Amino acid sequence: MTSFIVAALTILSFTLSATTQNIEKAFLQNNSALLFEIFSAQNPINISLPEPIYFSDQLSNQQAYFVFQNIFSSYSTFEFYSERKSPSSDRENHIYQARWSFRDKKNNDQYLFYIFFYLINETSGENKPSKTSWKITEIKAKKI
Repeated sequence: MTSFIVAALTILSFTLSATTQNIEKAFLQNNSALLFEIFSAQNPINISLPEPIYFSDQLSNQQAYFVFQNIFSSYSTFEFYSERKSPSSDRENHIYQARWSFRDKKNNDQYLFYIFFYLINETSGENKPSKTSWKITEIKAKKI
């Protein structure tokens, strides 16, 4: 029984690590399609970003994809990395915090945010057997 629990936690840690790496890759490549793969299809995505982006709403995964497509077309990421160990993490949810540096493509102004991703361990029941993966349900940021 103990080995089963250890194996399950190892798998969850591996998938969480892969998810956070995919978030990092999406921002560094300014690629909203990579984020779309991680957005929850079962829950709305709450997005709250300060100025200069200044956006706050609850969206479907498709709407969130288009919002980030618009953001990445206007702002170019030049730095994105994990800031510190998550303040909250368990088998059900995880908060991933990163530093996001980007510039406005129109005027070259530079900005630095702390950005937080609330991830839930979501089971998709579409395929047999069901598959569990980490999905984004909330994105919040604050200006540094």
